Amino acid sequence: MRLLRFASGLLLAAGTALFQAPAQSSEDQKPTPPAESRSFDASAIDTTADPCTDFYQYACGNWVKSNPIPGDQVRWARSFSLLSERNRYYLWQELDAAANDPKTPLQKKYGDFYAACMNTGLIEKNGLDPLKPALDHIAALSDARQVANLVGELAQHGDPAPLFRFGIQQDEKDSSKQIASIGQAGLSLPDRDYYIVDNKRFQTIRQQYREHMSKMFTLAGDTPQQAAKEAEAVLKIETALAQASTPRVDLRDPEKRYHIYTTADFQKLAPGFDFDVYFKDVKVRPFDTLNVSTPDFFKAMNQVLASEPVDSWKAYLRWHTLHASAQDLPKAFRDENFDFFEKTLAGQKEPTPRWKQCTTLTDRSLGEAVGQDWVNQHFPPKAKASMDQLVAALEKALGDDIRTLPWMSDETKKAAEEKLAEIRNKIGYPEKWRNYSALVVSRDDALGNMRRDTVFQRNYMLNKLGRPVDEKEWTMTPPTVNAYYQSSMNDINFPAGILQPPFFDPDIDPAVNFGGIGVVIGHEMTHGFDDQGSKYDGKGNLREWQTADDRKKFVDRTDCEVKEYGGFEAAPAHDDTAVQYLNGKLTLGENTADNGGLRIAYMALLDVLAKEGKSINDKIDGYTEQQRYFLGFAQVWCQNQTEQSSRQSALTDPHSPGKWRVNGSVQNFDEFGKAFGCKKGQPMYPENSCRVW
Repeated sequence: MRLLRFASGLLLAAGTALFQAPAQSSEDQKPTPPAESRSFDASAIDTTADPCTDFYQYACGNWVKSNPIPGDQVRWARSFSLLSERNRYYLWQELDAAANDPKTPLQKKYGDFYAACMNTGLIEKNGLDPLKPALDHIAALSDARQVANLVGELAQHGDPAPLFRFGIQQDEKDSSKQIASIGQAGLSLPDRDYYIVDNKRFQTIRQQYREHMSKMFTLAGDTPQQAAKEAEAVLKIETALAQASTPRVDLRDPEKRYHIYTTADFQKLAPGFDFDVYFKDVKVRPFDTLNVSTPDFFKAMNQVLASEPVDSWKAYLRWHTLHASAQDLPKAFRDENFDFFEKTLAGQKEPTPRWKQCTTLTDRSLGEAVGQDWVNQHFPPKAKASMDQLVAALEKALGDDIRTLPWMSDETKKAAEEKLAEIRNKIGYPEKWRNYSALVVSRDDALGNMRRDTVFQRNYMLNKLGRPVDEKEWTMTPPTVNAYYQSSMNDINFPAGILQPPFFDPDIDPAVNFGGIGVVIGHEMTHGFDDQGSKYDGKGNLREWQTADDRKKFVDRTDCEVKEYGGFEAAPAHDDTAVQYLNGKLTLGENTADNGGLRIAYMALLDVLAKEGKSINDKIDGYTEQQRYFLGFAQVWCQNQTEQSSRQSALTDPHSPGKWRVNGSVQNFDEFGKAFGCKKGQPMYPENSCRVW
């Protein structure tokens, strides 16, 4: 799945911090109505900058200067952040009303979930009591060979079961089937590099991580000496798992994460872990084969199981239990968790207010319950109808683009057009809402609610095994400010949350809308034809449909983008830390989608203006429609970000930061240089540029 996600502390990536107690008031901050964001903001423009030298600075410079990062954020963006805050505020109003005066059984359920999360007084009173059953089971472990039994037992009750991820996926080579799948996991730091790269920055972070774990273990009742010993044991196990983990770039290749094993042969990879016990504990129906995305990881996991003593495994499982539950434990645990994972690792100055945390958690757990009322209030039918028209315009433009590609043969063009015709469009919200009747929610049990939700979500997912694929299912909730393309489904998905200003405004000129939501739509469509999506056919099956010669030309063109974006600076040199550059291979799919989206949305805009009898050179407030298109696109990506978060994102986020999403895309599209009267050879209008689609 390729998400358009602006990688802040949204669902896809958690933000993540040494001990300095934050101000008491931060967590108790009261909600305030959010500012509205305009689709086109002339005041954001830095007219002292040359758009042909640095278009991002020109389009966003004044906004960046005037909008520092709020204390509870690590990245602050003119579009994503402001709209996310707006949506979350209106969602909070709905949850707060349901918590105090529910009108329906469904409102009572999500109102109670939210109320339990907000009841920090009861959380404080309960202390570690809600974790006692899990911690007692871990304390009783007497033999490392019984880790499988314990992990399965913990998972059965919704407690953290680290080491690996088990679930159900569409078969990559037969998308009509849903099969079991298992892959690497078990780490707490953001990426394997944090454990294995031996520079001063990561050495410092690893020491801070030891100290953080020691403090958490001490808060849980251990002596400082025992806590330090446990922290060292956890780090040793996680380091071994990190060394065995496949790098993110390699996992982008679908062929490298597709390995069908019989259950018997899979068990041979890790004979020290009884997977039959685990599968029975999580109550998945019987199966004979599964996809093992990272076989070498399980071989290494087996070695670690054999080499580490039982006390180390007890420390490891105990740590993951405390860490996963930190947000629903007393304030001392919440503060310590913030100080390392948010403050130290990501540069966040103060904790996210509790109402924001609980609103997000409720949306994550009961999103299609709370989303029903939210959609009724904030996504009228006319908005959906307008999006249908926009998507149709972009589909036509992409079809025209494919037919006129200079490098692709007629045979491959025909296959590409067939795939485009089969893309499913999902707009706003699901046709059928999910049933939450099996989820038990208690108003007085925040941690218990989270555990039961874990089991509920897992059962929902495991129940898919062997059943027909639900082509209408969503993986994002309606208020989410995001969008995604799913290769095995061959579908594009636009939640109602993103179909608002500044992305989409029915009252503004077409150029700005096509620069905003139009590029978003084009971005997701292009994902079906990026370095990953192009390996799947129109049915969502992993199958080559380009000729060998066209595939070679395609790779030559994507290699151009890899080199180009790999030269962009993500974070400057600082003290003993070197300049950090983007990883052109990690970000390749998103960069390709940005470039393709910008091009085809522009083509669609030309068609719309022609039908309306307008010209791309018509002016509004001093800017031509052509210029307003590029400004509307660029201002989506105006942002500020902490240096810590920038460095973390460069390792973990497949999206480039805002500056390079703008400059990287416009310098590859000659129409930009023409729009702003640039001279060939200037930075934003180079002699040679990269183009895939």
